[in-house]
Amino acid sequence: MSKERGSRGAPREADLARVRTVPIALRPNKVRAEEFAGVPGEDRSFGAFLAALPDVLKAQDFRRVVEATVRAAKRKRAVIVMLGGHVVKTGVGPVLMDLMKRGVITHLAMNGSAAIHDYEVARFGGTSEDVAAGLKDGSFGMAEETGRGLNEAFIAGQQHGWGMGESVARALEAVPKLLHPEHSVILAAHRHWIPVTVHAALGAEIIHQHPAASGAAIGDTSHRDFRRLAASCEELHQGGVVLNLGSAVIMPEVFLKALTVARNLNGGKPTEFTTADFDMQRHYRPRVNVVQRPVLAGGEGFEITGHHELMIPLLGWAVAEALDAG
Repeated sequence: MSKERGSRGAPREADLARVRTVPIALRPNKVRAEEFAGVPGEDRSFGAFLAALPDVLKAQDFRRVVEATVRAAKRKRAVIVMLGGHVVKTGVGPVLMDLMKRGVITHLAMNGSAAIHDYEVARFGGTSEDVAAGLKDGSFGMAEETGRGLNEAFIAGQQHGWGMGESVARALEAVPKLLHPEHSVILAAHRHWIPVTVHAALGAEIIHQHPAASGAAIGDTSHRDFRRLAASCEELHQGGVVLNLGSAVIMPEVFLKALTVARNLNGGKPTEFTTADFDMQRHYRPRVNVVQRPVLAGGEGFEITGHHELMIPLLGWAVAEALDAG
């Protein structure tokens, strides 16, 4: 007969007296006291703030992205900046324009949403409608001037052999009186002779539902911009930087294909460059198509998570600080 449950012996226990310990002096540490954050002192400059950041985890990664961007600018390597629409809406365009003036950004690429918001801010002084309210009665995305102005710009671009970004810039230049041209990243890039490209997703943007929309013109100008981005990717070799700011789908997908074209035409180059994704949330495509896959052949990729209206000014100011310091 089996023993009664209550008569069984107690379960075995590990004998901690036999545990082998190691001297702490021989143990590798991931964090050291000298890496901790500093507190506000007499020097309250932005440079002092940056220096006071802890040299651990994402603060360390942030510094490395800044260093790579500054190094690329000094060595005249490509710095490709890719935008999602929310970046334009949060008002950080002036920061990007400052980096253009400093000669840091060498190519500005964006999805269609970013171009629409940029166009509306420059021309009308406001953007970002109430989607839920407009969806109820079918008025969402039906702004006449936006849809007609941009679609006519694309048609003109198709006729003259311009890219979509160039077409938008030329259309804005032709408007007699823009309310806020100083806030347009598209105009700024165009005026600084920096390639500005727009990468459309048919049916995903409000201007595609306008009566003036031409699929042929949209496809022609945006495909030309894809070829221009692929050409710019060639300049990333050995020290360039790619910054994906707030695009979770379109720009990571477009960049991966543009990079493939560049490598196909240049014997596997470019390699040995830095990529970074700045966004509020973590997504599959930016992580895989920007941070991981492109640098498997050489380079580094980083993820920096935070709100655009905070992180992008920090990035811009940090790069400017480092450049001014020499």
